[in-house]
Amino acid sequence: MPVNSPKELFVRMLSDLRQGSERSTKILQEIGDAAQNPEVKAALEARAFVAEKTLATIDECFRLIGEKPVKASGRFYETFVEDFRREFAEIQLPVARHLFVLAKMSHLIHFRIGEYVALIAAADVTGHPAVGVLLESALADKLAFVERTKRMVRNIVQTKIAERVAA
Repeated sequence: MPVNSPKELFVRMLSDLRQGSERSTKILQEIGDAAQNPEVKAALEARAFVAEKTLATIDECFRLIGEKPVKASGRFYETFVEDFRREFAEIQLPVARHLFVLAKMSHLIHFRIGEYVALIAAADVTGHPAVGVLLESALADKLAFVERTKRMVRNIVQTKIAERVAA
């Protein structure tokens, strides 16, 4: 479908964001299940709760601009999951698996952050400042998740170093 105006591009990008929100929640759940780490699973359960709020926020953005979501391809997410499964299966060491899971979570969330940054700018360009505010609030949730993930990585590394020093 050709894009002929900034608003059409905005609707397409917002549709991609909505579909990505649904897909990334499922992907993060699969990644968390693979981790077999209670801390990671708990963080992802909390993330799933926040994701429901995010979907409602995106739906409100569509309502404010008077549009409905359009069909999005979603190929990025299919490839991401395929690569994750293949690479994860090759990792044998539990601590390496935990770090890999956290790295993949971080990759996915940073991709999503990029989408939000672009959409916030597009909201301003298309004259929808209220939509920009809603998207910024959802972006704040993503940034908080990134910080939580960083702390989990740091804790795993510090524990491993402490075990080495004790040995």
